[in-house]
Amino acid sequence: MDVLVVGDANPDLILRGDVRPRFGQAEQLLTAADLVLGGSAAITAAGLARLGVRTGLLTAIGHDVFGEVTRQAIAARGVELREVERADEIPTGLSVILSEPGDKAILTLPGTIPSLRPDDITDEHLAGVRHLHVASLYLQPRLASGLAAVFARARALGVTTSLDTNWDPAEKWDSIHAILEHTDVFLPNANELRAVTGRTGLDEAAASLRHTTVVMKDGEHGARAWWTGSSATTPGHAVEVVDTTGAGDSFNAGFLAARLRGADIEEALRWAVAAGSLSTRASGGTAAQATREDVLALTRG
Repeated sequence: MDVLVVGDANPDLILRGDVRPRFGQAEQLLTAADLVLGGSAAITAAGLARLGVRTGLLTAIGHDVFGEVTRQAIAARGVELREVERADEIPTGLSVILSEPGDKAILTLPGTIPSLRPDDITDEHLAGVRHLHVASLYLQPRLASGLAAVFARARALGVTTSLDTNWDPAEKWDSIHAILEHTDVFLPNANELRAVTGRTGLDEAAASLRHTTVVMKDGEHGARAWWTGSSATTPGHAVEVVDTTGAGDSFNAGFLAARLRGADIEEALRWAVAAGSLSTRASGGTAAQATREDVLALTRG
């Protein structure tokens, strides 16, 4: 196995149309509703597999109808599922996404999502793995509290590491700096980078994180990366956007897939932007994920 992804896996119910709720028992009509594979970790794992990377997913899923939907979707995308067993009464997490052109609101039932713990990631899980990626850190506070030690252990075993925190609902960003000391690649968006560092200027913010390569998603503008003594920028691609759900996770997959193939950071950044852009062509995070051929066609013009 090339990559072990750790984190959330759950269904996303994506609603489009007249999605801004009006209470008072007002009935509103939708134009589309899709039940798809969700969770930042699951979407990243699916994107890596789509790009030809041998990928496993370590996650906790409940024994209920949403859990079965999630298992079937993961298997269909060629990802090896490694489940952490938790109490049967905990429901599988679920996100309801109210999607409008250019914006969205997300309602999440945590369920099994916060169940992962640092000791769930064993040396046996890391054996033979080249890279460890962790997603949705702040939906998993117990995992976050001990992840620095997990990443340090992974590095000692010769496994490279990456992290996509997503937004911290509490806006405390606990444990992040200790974790980043042992992180090879940090994959925030612009707002997350500012929040983590407390700096408004992006160059200054990235420079303050001395222990890690920073690869920042910048929406329609593309992406930027900073590493020791260098930086790079890649513009976005014009595509017909249907839904941006999971685009950042497909971005992560593109970057990691390229690096694992031996690409330098600038080429990997181009892969990331292409993979993220192409994923927006259909509803949900996985339906339009790019193949290696798709990415090469877009990056070579």
